[in-house]
Amino acid sequence: MKLVIFDLDGTLVDSGEDITASVNELLADVGRDPLSIARVRDYVGNGVRKLVERALAGFSPSEIDLAVSRYREIYRRRLLEHTVAYPGVVEALRALRSRCRSAVLTNKPLRESRMILEGLELDQFFFSIYGGDSFARMKPDPIGVERLLAEGEAKPTEALLVGDTEVDFETARNARIASCLVSYGPTPYRTRSLDADYRVSDLRELVALI
Repeated sequence: MKLVIFDLDGTLVDSGEDITASVNELLADVGRDPLSIARVRDYVGNGVRKLVERALAGFSPSEIDLAVSRYREIYRRRLLEHTVAYPGVVEALRALRSRCRSAVLTNKPLRESRMILEGLELDQFFFSIYGGDSFARMKPDPIGVERLLAEGEAKPTEALLVGDTEVDFETARNARIASCLVSYGPTPYRTRSLDADYRVSDLRELVALI
């Protein structure tokens, strides 16, 4: 294995509290009731616009445009209030560094993704980081994986995508690379029926697989 591509939220970091607090501040701005962290976690995975669309069901496209900008402004203030790396992440990334190249491919906007990775000192482990606004299409489109395969000089058979949602599984399938789903993420019930190549309950288990 030459290349391991990681999702961010729910895979490397637990960001649920900060995302939920940001969504609920946005909802308060427009006079709507707050949502539970479980509901917000169900809305995550397809990028910030889909998150806001789901939270503000019934809003027009132009209203969603404004709400997305407002949400990102709010979220940047809260990025690292409660967000932390999951147990075992640092140890796993450190061990993998001598075995293969690692990258991040997330549907979260690139700016916020970099801020989180830098703030938690995780950016040092990745040769490349791409967000939901880095390409013309987001996951599960394979465009991001294809770019990383080229940059990492790896064949599809030499790459693995690690994530926590059906979006990550579909991305790996669309790019024809192996998939690994983590069971410690916030919504493991969303992936139980998926036929992933590997599953881990702690990212340190990935080191033995590699």
